[in-house]
Amino acid sequence: MVLEQPRSPLEPRDLPTPQPGAGELLIEVHVCGVCRTDLHVVDGELPDPKLPLVPGHQIVGRVAELGRGVERHAVGDRVGVPWLGGTDGTCRYCTSGRENLCDNARFTGYQLDGGYAEWAVAREDFCFAIPEGYPDLQAAPLLCAGLIGWRSLRMAGDAERLGLYGFGASAHIISQVAVHQGRRVFAFTRGGDDAAGSLALELGAEWAGDSMGPAPEELDAEIIFAPVGALVPAALRATAKGATVVCAGIHMSDIPSFPYDLLWGERTLCSVANLTRQDGIEFMELAPKVPVRTEVEPFELRQANEALAKLRSGDIRGAAALTM
Repeated sequence: MVLEQPRSPLEPRDLPTPQPGAGELLIEVHVCGVCRTDLHVVDGELPDPKLPLVPGHQIVGRVAELGRGVERHAVGDRVGVPWLGGTDGTCRYCTSGRENLCDNARFTGYQLDGGYAEWAVAREDFCFAIPEGYPDLQAAPLLCAGLIGWRSLRMAGDAERLGLYGFGASAHIISQVAVHQGRRVFAFTRGGDDAAGSLALELGAEWAGDSMGPAPEELDAEIIFAPVGALVPAALRATAKGATVVCAGIHMSDIPSFPYDLLWGERTLCSVANLTRQDGIEFMELAPKVPVRTEVEPFELRQANEALAKLRSGDIRGAAALTM
């Protein structure tokens, strides 16, 4: 499925099978997760995508062909392809363990063709082995919803009382990790979204309630997964002094002004940008130990526009995945 122009439906296209270059893998795509970031690309909220573009950056498939110099993978290996598709490896960010901030980074399904297709090419050094025990459908959300959730959780520090705003793909994964770590999880959902609240409680949250309402007690950290700027002051109101509020999305609507008193008391407001390969290594080792269980709604590739529409409306509680 191809995006010809932002703010237009994806179109089915017959494209030549891509050829792997040096250090690249040709991957037969089995499943590709549908992510809120895909929606930001399609809706034109992220600037200057490659056009025409094959979206999709939570790819699970089998290696079909090796490019010159490939050493880490073999034909037949099952691999996952994440959002971060490549970096320059030489800038001050890359050489200081912050490759997620590389100014020359390239992203799967944005500047690089992604996984809404039968075949994809990816740099072998930016692919991950998929943990045994995860079927393709259940593995796909780990590659972005899981990885961004994991990086966000780490940035929240050692908070005991953790609030999660927007209980979708990332939150439904990382709440399980937080409970496994012994944290208390509080889920904030859209008013009237009883299904999301019920899922949160099922996965170990001790409380679920309206994201614009008060918390049952002061919280030590919060992660905002929903791309809604108005949640920032709401989240700050729910925190204790010294707390951290993490904005986990790549795009967010404008944050309204708020009184300094909400930030005062050594509260911290920060954002998460992309992921590093170390994040992926750590999370892929951790997920089977929890074990993380992913809730998936499958769609066929030809239903990509339908999947994006359901994601836009908030009807998908856990994660969506395209089957090939």
